Amino acid sequence: MAKILIVEDDIDINELIADKCGREGYEYRSCYSGTEAELVLSLEKFDIVLLDLMLPGIKGENLLNLIKVKYDMPIIVISAKDSVNTKVDLLNAGADDYITKPFDLNELFARIAVQLRKPNQLNKRIITGSFCLDEESGQIFFGDNEIILPLLEFKILSLFIKYPKKVFSKANLYESCWGQNYSSDENTVNVHISSLRKRLKRYTDREIIETVWGMGFRLKI
Repeated sequence: MAKILIVEDDIDINELIADKCGREGYEYRSCYSGTEAELVLSLEKFDIVLLDLMLPGIKGENLLNLIKVKYDMPIIVISAKDSVNTKVDLLNAGADDYITKPFDLNELFARIAVQLRKPNQLNKRIITGSFCLDEESGQIFFGDNEIILPLLEFKILSLFIKYPKKVFSKANLYESCWGQNYSSDENTVNVHISSLRKRLKRYTDREIIETVWGMGFRLKI
């Protein structure tokens, strides 16, 4: 499960984002000053930081530089500063994205999802919802639990994690995972999808793989 650090001194905005984190299934930690965030970062690991600029203690710009030097995680700046020069300077300084206040909460979380899906340059992790795909080690985790799968089911689930909004037809899955031209043998794909669904039931009661009738399958997160 992805963990978000919210660094925002406005209590109402901080609580608004934190509430949305909970509803979206993310873990989170709220900080209200740059100094507090620096301490929390030294004690806990996070997957992404939401960073205000005008903070008490350490200013947001300085905290951005500190994070980029000491840690490896995407940073989305959230600020009322809306000049083009400010945005360009912060993006050049290492911010991965920039959204201005007032902002739409759904847009913010869409941007968070985009950042979390990007492979980490050090360990090539892709995080989608509660799933974490580590391409370097060849492991998939659901929350804190590693999911042990046969090779073809691993390949299928990896595709779903990499492209969570894509509907995969049976031909898509067969050609991508089996590496052969699709021969209209629907049963082969159906059997592996059914088996994968059963294995995932060990980790959650939710239906993770959704059937889109007449089209194929996709991840339901």
